[in-house]
Amino acid sequence: MKLSVLDQSLARAPDQASTALRETIEMATWCEQLGYERFWVSEHHAFPTVAGSAPEVLLAAIGAATSSIRIGSGGIMLPHYSAYKVAEVFSLLANLYPGRVDLGVGRAPGADMSTAVALATDGRPKFERFPELVAKLSDYLWSDHPSPVVSPKAPEHIPLWMLGSSPDSAVLAAQRGLPYNLGLFINPQADPRLIGLYKSRFQPSAMQPEPYAILATSVFCADSEEQARALQLTYDLNLFRFFSGQSNGLSLTPQQALAYPVGPREHAFIASRQDSRAAGTPQQVREQVEQLARLHDADEIMAVTNMYYFEDRKHSFKLLKQVFA
Repeated sequence: MKLSVLDQSLARAPDQASTALRETIEMATWCEQLGYERFWVSEHHAFPTVAGSAPEVLLAAIGAATSSIRIGSGGIMLPHYSAYKVAEVFSLLANLYPGRVDLGVGRAPGADMSTAVALATDGRPKFERFPELVAKLSDYLWSDHPSPVVSPKAPEHIPLWMLGSSPDSAVLAAQRGLPYNLGLFINPQADPRLIGLYKSRFQPSAMQPEPYAILATSVFCADSEEQARALQLTYDLNLFRFFSGQSNGLSLTPQQALAYPVGPREHAFIASRQDSRAAGTPQQVREQVEQLARLHDADEIMAVTNMYYFEDRKHSFKLLKQVFA
């Protein structure tokens, strides 16, 4: 089973963004040492505890700190940007780090709609133009003679990944002949037939002759089941508090989470996500990951491990890689 990592550059408080970014870079070097396939970073805007609002900038720093692991965006929210500019940025990254750069793109805003309006140069987000933007980006990246010329020209073809969690994204990836990344951690209720739909509709392209799908899912691996469940609970409660406007940008510690008065709303929220991730001891996590991979017909697993303490995250990735060695 191929294993990869998606890091969301989470800060424990709004004033700890620089710490979160340094931890992301250190985590990339750690995952490279452990032998992970790729290390991607996400794009989010106007979230007080998410530091990674510009993955292309962060990737430049990660590339400089690593030497072999694939690095990529999970993803660039394409409706906010010019396809030509995205092609230029990633062609430049591919020149700095040849043979290592992945470009994942998505349609979601990565923010609330008022922030999406602020990101749009004319105040009008281009979500409905996403398929057109993907087509333009493909041409800029892969055409022998793009117009206008993309400079610097990438030393090789840059893999373009489709990110999503709906039938629309699966079908578009298939039609364009792109590899697909299903964000189960974003949509825990995603239909387990989505990757099958993608593979059944896949049309080979010059860049991708065969379908290939990653399943991105939350993973909480620890020495004991009790510890893993505590780490998972901390993440769940922090996410619930953020969605319900209770957090003020501050995260609960695992100690605070264990003492938190979990009510019916919190229980329902946690239960809705329970079957879409892996948590427990290394062997338990392996069994759950393999079950999810079979259920969704995934070729690779991308672990999203959002834990309060940095060392807990490092240990989780170490245990996960060891149990699949």
